[in-house]
Amino acid sequence: MMDDLCIQRSFRAIAEMECEQLFSRALGRSSYNSITSASSDEELLDGAGVIMDFHSTEDDNLLDGDASPGSNYTMSNGGGGGGACSSTHLLDLLEEPIPGVGTYDDFHTIDWVREKCKDRERHRKINSKKKESAWEFTKSLYDAWSGWLVVTLTGLASGALAGGIDIAADWMTDLKEGICLSALWFNHEQCCWGSNETTFAQRDDCPQWKSWAELILGQAEGPGSYIMNYFMFTFWALSFAFLAVALVKVFAPYACGSGIPEIKTILSGFIIRGYLGKWTLMIKTITLVLAVSSGLSLGKEGPLVHVACCCGNIFSYLFPKYSKNEAKKREVLSAASAAGVSVAFGAPIGGVLFSLEEVSYYFPLKTLWRSFFAALVAAFVLRSINPFGNSRLVLFYVEYHTPWYLFELFPFILLGVFGGLWGAFFIRTNIAWCRRRKSTRFGQLNHTYV
Repeated sequence: MMDDLCIQRSFRAIAEMECEQLFSRALGRSSYNSITSASSDEELLDGAGVIMDFHSTEDDNLLDGDASPGSNYTMSNGGGGGGACSSTHLLDLLEEPIPGVGTYDDFHTIDWVREKCKDRERHRKINSKKKESAWEFTKSLYDAWSGWLVVTLTGLASGALAGGIDIAADWMTDLKEGICLSALWFNHEQCCWGSNETTFAQRDDCPQWKSWAELILGQAEGPGSYIMNYFMFTFWALSFAFLAVALVKVFAPYACGSGIPEIKTILSGFIIRGYLGKWTLMIKTITLVLAVSSGLSLGKEGPLVHVACCCGNIFSYLFPKYSKNEAKKREVLSAASAAGVSVAFGAPIGGVLFSLEEVSYYFPLKTLWRSFFAALVAAFVLRSINPFGNSRLVLFYVEYHTPWYLFELFPFILLGVFGGLWGAFFIRTNIAWCRRRKSTRFGQLNHTYV
């Protein structure tokens, strides 16, 4: 009985909350403020100019039967005009967002339960209408395939951007040493591909490639040429680094760093506006090339995950299924992170494992297959671009001219056995030490322990 009364009060509270929203829209902000500041029911009705009548369809049976979530209420204007609104299901409250409920500001956390309910209600409506006409059936097919389409676009964009970054970084790295006169867009290796020399030293000294000392001083040897080449190398390196810092600081501060910690935070349900936007994607791509070309001690593997997630976030806005649901959008971001690792290391399966084990908070089974598909598409596009000229996905690839023999596998088996035994010994020793430390006086002296 007490549970039924609590349910009745809960549904009346929901109806009151929705009516307050109707008041604020129909009567204006001034009338709404007078309603909320009223100290009595008479002042409430005078300020609103309306008459409300709440009546639950199950008032007579709440104490004798099962509670029903249905509740009806009417609202009429005191001047004669009237209107009526009804709610027959709790999920109908999700159709129109209530200000402050289900809308997220910057640096807030999403409501996973509400977002999941919104998606189920949307899916229920689409299935209920798909038999009405051919257009509704086409819309249901489009909604079902939109997930695969968005991860396909994400994989294509991630592979294309990764290939462009690799090509541009190689060219700008060699630009610090010289330039190819026959084709300015060739790096040192591509410029000397046509050389017939057999040794590496002779091949690098091909006539098509000119160092900065040869272009400026007209000589390739001597102290003056060494100083000029050193000066131009330092000049280009500092210029690339300064330009990368300036672009990030002025145009896109969110483009700094690798981006993986922030991606993990976003996938856990946190809102960071602009971190995965178009402007961040553009500045991140340009400055990544500049930073790698400058010779700084950093790589492009982590930032490629950020770039891929930016692509996934941008393409998700093309599909209402993902643009209007933050929880569904994070499924696309999980697949995008797998595509980023795939193009960074040339390992599609490794990208899926990285997304599953490291960054994702919500990872259903369908996201696993879509992540694998996005990683495959990204790797295929990168290999088609062939940025390194060796038909490989990575720069340093080890080629085996002879297959492995069976006896050669035994050292690796022993290595795995000893690694497992040592890991078990370390874990047990660490647990025993922690227990011992807590029970002694030495463990209570935190500063001394540190």
